[in-house]
Amino acid sequence: MDSSQYDGVYQPLLYPPADGTVPLSPSTESSNGELERVLSDVETPLFHRLRKATMIESKLLFKLAAPAVIVYMINYLMSMSTQIFSGHLGNLELAAASLGNTGIQIFAYGLMIMKNVWLYTFPIMTISGWVFMISVGFNAAISVRVSNELGAGNPKSAAFSVIIVNIYSLITSVILAIVILACRDFLSYAFTEGKKVSVAVSDLCPLLALTLVLNGIQPVLSGVAVGCGWQAFVAKVNVGCYYIVGIPLGGIWTGMICGTLIQTVILAWVTFRTDWTKEVEEASKRLDKWSNKKLEVVPE
Repeated sequence: MDSSQYDGVYQPLLYPPADGTVPLSPSTESSNGELERVLSDVETPLFHRLRKATMIESKLLFKLAAPAVIVYMINYLMSMSTQIFSGHLGNLELAAASLGNTGIQIFAYGLMIMKNVWLYTFPIMTISGWVFMISVGFNAAISVRVSNELGAGNPKSAAFSVIIVNIYSLITSVILAIVILACRDFLSYAFTEGKKVSVAVSDLCPLLALTLVLNGIQPVLSGVAVGCGWQAFVAKVNVGCYYIVGIPLGGIWTGMICGTLIQTVILAWVTFRTDWTKEVEEASKRLDKWSNKKLEVVPE
């Protein structure tokens, strides 16, 4: 049977074309292996290598992270703006608007209504959720960067990408945490004019600052794990840290902070001990596995 009729239709995506040319991977199209060559150039002084590699990685990273962060934050802002307007109508309206935010918040309301703290924690949780969108954007970007570099056979580039994105995300979260602490006494007035809410929010701001710093690291490390193909491992860590250890021992907010801290430590330790050369080999095996599966369905 003439195989030409299948050209462009049944050609396996992960198998080299018949003419011997190798299609470029996404990371190859982006940097053409330049980052790996810079990091491997031992003749160049270390400082110059790191400076050039940082510039290359920053360009690649923000091409992915910036659009994701903008979209996530705008989407969250659409919901948050409605709640802010409701808050200026009065505390009762703010509470009512907050109840309709998400299902988990309704569940949290049911647990905390006896203490009458839901109204006070809503501005805090809303700000935390909005800032969290930055880390979600970095999460999406680093999962793509790591998977691309591993698939292209660049272990040093993958490891360097992990370092750079964690630095950027941590710096961003620390700066925002400092801003929150500096504005703690009048932060709540963006949501409501109540004096009691303002005092309560001011008292809770240290917890918010800690939450922002932890959320600047944990989602990024989760993105690294996804890029490496460790989804099953991350799922087990999530369940164990939050629902088995965190919430039962610490309650809703402090429990979530404890769970995030434990998960961050675990993921940081696993990432630190990762053999990136071995991860490249594992990625190659997965590519070969899917290539063979594609070949099985190609008509002869």
